Amino acid sequence: MENILPRYNDPLFSILLIVFLGFIIALAAYGWEIYKKQKEHNSLLGFLEKFESSEFNIDTKNLVYKEHMLAPLSTLAKAFEHNGEYQKAVEIYLYLIKNIQEELPQLELMEHLGNTYLHAGFLERAKIIYLNILSKRPRSQKVLYSLGVVYEMMQDFKKAQETLIPLKTMGEDTSNLEAFFELEALMANKKINKEDKNFKLLELYKQHPSLYRLVMEYLFRNDHLKAWSIFDENHTKEILDILWFLDSAKLDIDIINAHESLKALYYIKGFIDTPPQISDIFSLDILAIAKSNGYNDGELYFSYMCDSCKHIFPVGFKRCPNCKAINSVKVEEQIAKTTTQINNSLL
Repeated sequence: MENILPRYNDPLFSILLIVFLGFIIALAAYGWEIYKKQKEHNSLLGFLEKFESSEFNIDTKNLVYKEHMLAPLSTLAKAFEHNGEYQKAVEIYLYLIKNIQEELPQLELMEHLGNTYLHAGFLERAKIIYLNILSKRPRSQKVLYSLGVVYEMMQDFKKAQETLIPLKTMGEDTSNLEAFFELEALMANKKINKEDKNFKLLELYKQHPSLYRLVMEYLFRNDHLKAWSIFDENHTKEILDILWFLDSAKLDIDIINAHESLKALYYIKGFIDTPPQISDIFSLDILAIAKSNGYNDGELYFSYMCDSCKHIFPVGFKRCPNCKAINSVKVEEQIAKTTTQINNSLL
């Protein structure tokens, strides 16, 4: 026996001891990793229980998960979300998250789950999901942007601005979002008097001309004189719908007479009597010529396209309802026959 086992002072003994200790350490590390993953998975299951509904539209309890089911079920969930069937989409996402062990696909599915809650209007749930993802992946830019949207919709503009801090450290240009959040916070602040608020809005607009439409819409509602003071004919198309529906009491005839596009618009509306010269807006020119020749049944209808995702909506927006882009609304006018309306003023 003494000849088989190496003596303690034999170099071979030291090598065997090191190998043995390494094996024990590797085994312990492997066991700890399995324990840690199981604990995280159990924690995730407990977390997801908060979002489970007793009203199941899809029988996921009796559905045995297989790896090849990930892609088709994810596609199905996105289709449900696109069609507004949010509960069905949520059930599928919850089912997939519970049955997938890899962290990266789990986090991607959780992001989709958060987006579904955001689109459905469940802001608190969306916030909790996004914060959970960021606790594991704090550098997730998409999630940070989405969390900012949630805080904005909850009118917590301070926290919305805080989401921009890590984005800036990652090199993202957040200047437009900072200005947008500042504008939203200013317009929602009821503690500032009207004069101070309007002055700050004008200062903010001077620093960030991309806010032109939002500032003009607010000022035409609350201080039309200041709105006319920053009117820019080069951006007439951008606010054509606002000008079209503007109440006659808020018109500035001197400014209108100085711009052919405004003269055409308000000649069509019947607020001025002098036919205009040709302007740079084709639809206004057509209606003005028609009216000057005795046809008075033409008007404009408006739709709103997101310049980012190209979706079209029947009403204007600050953020695109589909892709959540800011400053992306593009006003599209269409000539139509006049319909009887009691009051078409939006301002």
